[in-house]
Amino acid sequence: MRSATHARSSNVIPIDGRPWRGWQHLLIALGALALPLSASAGGSGDTLRVSLTSDIRSTNPGVNRDANTDTVMMHVLEGLVAYREDGSVGPLLAESIEVSTDGTEYTFRLRPQVPFHNGALLTADDVVWSWRRYLDPATGWSCLSDFDGSRGHRIESVTAVAVDRVVFKLNRPQPLFLSQMAAIQCGGGAILHRSSLNADGSWNAPVATGPYRLETWKRGQYIDLRAFDGYRSRSGPRDGNTGGKIASAAHVRWLIIRDSAARLAALVKGQVDVMPEVPAAETVQLRRMPGITLIAKPMLVNYAILIQDQAPPLGDVRIRRALALSLDRTAIAALVTNEVGVANPSVIPSSSPYHSKQHFAGGEPDVPQARALLAQAGYRGAPIVLTTNRRYPAMFNQALLVQAMARQAGINLQLEVLEWATQLDRWKSGKYQLMSFGFTARADPYLNYDAMLGDRSRSHTKLWDNPVALELQRAAGESSDRLTRQQLFDRMHELMIADCPLIVLYSLSDVNAVRSGVSGFDSWVFGRARLWGVRPASS
Repeated sequence: MRSATHARSSNVIPIDGRPWRGWQHLLIALGALALPLSASAGGSGDTLRVSLTSDIRSTNPGVNRDANTDTVMMHVLEGLVAYREDGSVGPLLAESIEVSTDGTEYTFRLRPQVPFHNGALLTADDVVWSWRRYLDPATGWSCLSDFDGSRGHRIESVTAVAVDRVVFKLNRPQPLFLSQMAAIQCGGGAILHRSSLNADGSWNAPVATGPYRLETWKRGQYIDLRAFDGYRSRSGPRDGNTGGKIASAAHVRWLIIRDSAARLAALVKGQVDVMPEVPAAETVQLRRMPGITLIAKPMLVNYAILIQDQAPPLGDVRIRRALALSLDRTAIAALVTNEVGVANPSVIPSSSPYHSKQHFAGGEPDVPQARALLAQAGYRGAPIVLTTNRRYPAMFNQALLVQAMARQAGINLQLEVLEWATQLDRWKSGKYQLMSFGFTARADPYLNYDAMLGDRSRSHTKLWDNPVALELQRAAGESSDRLTRQQLFDRMHELMIADCPLIVLYSLSDVNAVRSGVSGFDSWVFGRARLWGVRPASS
């Protein structure tokens, strides 16, 4: 736990002491762009140029990854199954899927004549090799615990029973097995060719089956993808990450532009065709600009304040609840997202079909009650460090608002601003007090809770280990009945609000800016920039 001495170091930003008479002052602090910009023409040829807020971390599926890594690599990688447009799971490299009557065996029949980027054809043996590699702890796959028995469910074996058929044997039924297999943050369980590894078994580069292949990665500058001429898409229109994946642009260049103002300038000048993840500060200006279209859809994404509660003062639930009660989520959502986000106190995103009216409970601010809880806890203004970064404006801006609102209740928050990679390492190690954070989109509420609920002695990213909540989660993961699962999730929300292991603030919408002439771009519930089916302006 970070000490008060460290909290006063030079990279901590304290409130300056001036009274905040309204959150309009914070709007000024957040700082919309003031420089006038005018659109200029710029052809793209057969290249689609897309801005990226930070460099990718790796090309190894599900290993050393973050959201940008996942987004780029899903154009290269493919697994047996993937998410459809609505978040349900459908076949991708699999032609069909059969499940045994007892729910413990999944037989995947592969699509015929699917080539890898090196020209070799996909076989059942490639599936077995890929999955055995994921299940080997030495690989460092971030999703291993979903499949190795750490949480009860385990893949007992992966067997090729024919050149085009693979059987996965589970130790017990797992209704969410296919959804976990398709998870984008896990690399979608990508099937790889053995040539992805070096001769010594170390990682080289992905040789996969996606519509694009990795051509060049110039670290800190750009990632180039080249359309794979041999790609065979599933038939039908674009459907999430499953079908209609046509590489309409021969070449995609992801330009790493860390500064939001520079990304906007590049879009306006025609240096990029698509600007994903438009910060709220730029949306008003972009709406007024000719030749630029904003495309937004609700996502299965939450932003929150994470809490490490195993040391004082945050070990006292009264202080955690006081912080939650000091926050006006509606104002935070409106200001940080420019009114495209939805105030939400629930771990389950507001766009999920499982987000019932009960999941709005516990979200109203009550500053007098917050002060009363602080007095009961004997809190007298000891500094608490809230870690954030400038790479993601939403995380930084919500931290500013949380700091100001908490101060009204008498909570002394000091901001610690880190590089994103450093903050991510802190999250993985659990070495923080409070952290401004955003969660990757997940298809099912079980997976939303799984991101923060679990054995804290085994994973430092876990925030909550209430035994009752763990049992409710286990039951939700093993049930396929819609009503039963809803009741379980409703009860979990009540417990979460009472224990306050984190403070969920709002659910986000995915906002993308696209230059005129670019066709085929659309967002979806996972908020990833999908570039198959997208044509540059001059093509």
